[in-house]
Amino acid sequence: MTVAVETFDLAETPLRALNQHLHDLAGTSGAHVRVTNPSGAHAVACGIDAEIEVDVDGHVGYYCAGMNKLATVRVRGNASTGLAENMMSGLVVVDGNASQSAGATGRGGLLVVHGDASARCGISMKGIDIVVRGSVGHLSAFMAQTGRLVVCGDAGEALGDSIYEARLYVRGAVGGLGADCVEKEVREEHRAEVRALLERAGIEDVDPAEFRRYGSARALYNFKVDHAGEF
Repeated sequence: MTVAVETFDLAETPLRALNQHLHDLAGTSGAHVRVTNPSGAHAVACGIDAEIEVDVDGHVGYYCAGMNKLATVRVRGNASTGLAENMMSGLVVVDGNASQSAGATGRGGLLVVHGDASARCGISMKGIDIVVRGSVGHLSAFMAQTGRLVVCGDAGEALGDSIYEARLYVRGAVGGLGADCVEKEVREEHRAEVRALLERAGIEDVDPAEFRRYGSARALYNFKVDHAGEF
């Protein structure tokens, strides 16, 4: 069965009308919506709670696909700050680059960036999986609690600063590790984890064996009385 594609041209239709239509689909499944001429609009396809597909043809502004639940959102362009912020489930894919704080506070689902992601990618992530084909900027995975971040390129300074139990995998160079973040042994279970995430992201030409793993040293978990004078 072929699903009819509904098209919203944001050069002619207000963004509020698009998002209201997407919100009205809550609890449904199977719909397919195409968005044209986004022209950097903010909060495109934000707050969806339905198992639907949304294709955005062009660049988007702040908080695209924020709070996404169940939907598959594809951006055929670049995305600005807060892409997929507080994502709950589903899939968000960006063909281009993402600005800072991509996937911030995300609780579930998969975010894929086929270009680069800027600073603070995955900040305070709480269960989301993020795969970046390019590189990420400084303070990525800052205070990351759970979830996985896979970076096929390089990572900037202070990677994983104040990290909890998230798992970080980086294929390229790391500019520096943040507080309590350390490099860890890569076992077969971790290579399998990376392989599965790359497959889900549709990235087939990257070898999972080339990644290094980083995580928490757990030194910040407990207060040490010997350090009381430092506070």
